[in-house]
Amino acid sequence: MKKLGIPPHLLLHSAKGDRNFPLVGRNYWTIGRDKENDFVIGDYSISRNHAILQSTETGEFFLIDLGSSNGTFVNGRRVTIPVTLHNGDQITFGKTEVDFYSSLPDRSTDYNRNTIERDTVVLHERRLTSVMVVDMRNFTTLARQLDDKILSSLIGNWFRESGNIIRQSGSWVDKYIGDAVMAIWFHGQETVNQADIMHIFQAVRNINKMTRRLSQQYPVPFELAIGVGINTGYAMVGNTGSGDHPDYTAIGDTVNAAFRLESATKELGLDIAVGEQTYQYLADLEQTKSIFNQYTVKLKGYDNPTITYGITFEDLGVFLQANAIKY
Repeated sequence: MKKLGIPPHLLLHSAKGDRNFPLVGRNYWTIGRDKENDFVIGDYSISRNHAILQSTETGEFFLIDLGSSNGTFVNGRRVTIPVTLHNGDQITFGKTEVDFYSSLPDRSTDYNRNTIERDTVVLHERRLTSVMVVDMRNFTTLARQLDDKILSSLIGNWFRESGNIIRQSGSWVDKYIGDAVMAIWFHGQETVNQADIMHIFQAVRNINKMTRRLSQQYPVPFELAIGVGINTGYAMVGNTGSGDHPDYTAIGDTVNAAFRLESATKELGLDIAVGEQTYQYLADLEQTKSIFNQYTVKLKGYDNPTITYGITFEDLGVFLQANAIKY
């Protein structure tokens, strides 16, 4: 019988011996001193919420520092933006050393096929979803001008607070990508609850307000700004997780278009671009037609022009205030 390779894992070194953290059953894991984390490390040089490790559909792993006090380092270099991990990389959280291993030849009986098949479930279904992509503008320029420690703290706090806002709105961060976050909301099989769409826009407004607040807290060379793409439609949803920790991700045209719409905001000179179907769920609300302007854009990777509706954050505030009584 062919031996099964050891799944990707973290190997923690401590005075009490080595400890394995298997990276299976989910596509992201939180690391820190707080007991609510997926991987709890009892080292007081580690922040309560220190870092996030995320896997992608292609099998890559990204490490994201959450603005920790003592930093996260990969092979001696401080993590300031999400970095891709490679087999054998040495990671330091505060003063704790950890090794990252991708799938390796089997060297022990710590893992077996029955355990993996029991703990990991993969389901795919077609779901009606809304996808939001939020990107921090001019991040490359910002990274060149800020000290690494300040940049790490800034982007870590932005990721963490964005995640909190998104969770409060009924979703979660599906992906942390460089200087962007992606979140998905599930709707009914055939219809979308208008309140769900409004919750997304409330989340957008709160993330923008939080981003502007961080501009005042850090010595940034220019005011921080974000761009947002929102799209609604059917997507293939995969549940890769255990029964206790279901972990959903969505793929397909609806997701791709959300990323392209966010990019289109730069071309349009606006803050938010929404897909046509998202707009239709708002069409009967107060001031929708007077605030949302229609545009035709050429999205990268699409043969035909796409209709989108764009607004500024100032317009968004007016729109939400006009509908505050209803929602």
